[in-house]
Amino acid sequence: MSDVSTPPSGESLREQIEAARDPKPRNMVLVFNGVSMTFPDGTHALDTTDFAVNSGEFVTVVGPSGCGKSTLLRIASGLTPPTTGNVVVDRSSLGYVFQDATLLQWRTVRRNVELFAELEGIPKAERTRRAAESIDLVGLTGSENKYPKQLSGGMRMRASLARSLVLEPNVFLFDEPFGAVDEITRERLNDELISLFQRLGFGALFITHSISEAIFLSTRVLVMSARPGRLVASFDVPFAYPRPPELRFDPAFAELAGQVSHALRGAHA
Repeated sequence: MSDVSTPPSGESLREQIEAARDPKPRNMVLVFNGVSMTFPDGTHALDTTDFAVNSGEFVTVVGPSGCGKSTLLRIASGLTPPTTGNVVVDRSSLGYVFQDATLLQWRTVRRNVELFAELEGIPKAERTRRAAESIDLVGLTGSENKYPKQLSGGMRMRASLARSLVLEPNVFLFDEPFGAVDEITRERLNDELISLFQRLGFGALFITHSISEAIFLSTRVLVMSARPGRLVASFDVPFAYPRPPELRFDPAFAELAGQVSHALRGAHA
């Protein structure tokens, strides 16, 4: 997909579903059309799912463990084909950040960051330039020649993010990328991700178990039910970017977190 523009805001969940079913979405860089997933062992992971992510929109999905959140990303990336339905996305312009950094231990930070560009056949001079720019964007300048074992958990996740940035993607998929780091590092990485999102304007689909993280990062939060996963609620996040750390303690933030939490408790039921 190409020629995307600024997304509309304030849509209801029903409006988003109807828009996702539009065969010619104009603003959307990622569209799920009637997607469901049943695995060969009979596990019904996802019920019929329709939603879209617009250019310049950060959408986060929260839901009970095992509800199919990560399955959504695997289907979007093409790693897992859906049982029914289809996904509209330009996979030539897709970044994927996993739960683990998945860095190659025998490569330096620079060589790890260059990996995806190398696999895509991007010429050496160009991928070297892109790698240097991406390393600078994620704050790893000065650590280019270190190996993964020499990095903290947060630095490894920054390197993983930089590795996808070299492809200059229009869409980013994030599968709980900060779940394994401590809370302070997680908040710092949230701040840095928001800065990248503002600077680059990609569309993002982010998976997390943290309601606070979901609200702090996102333009929109989707809530999924227990397995088989289906969308049960959608919340527009009204706070302007950039978002200061103290926003997490604002009464309006707490009120929205309570609404998402209430929907999530219902999703567990």
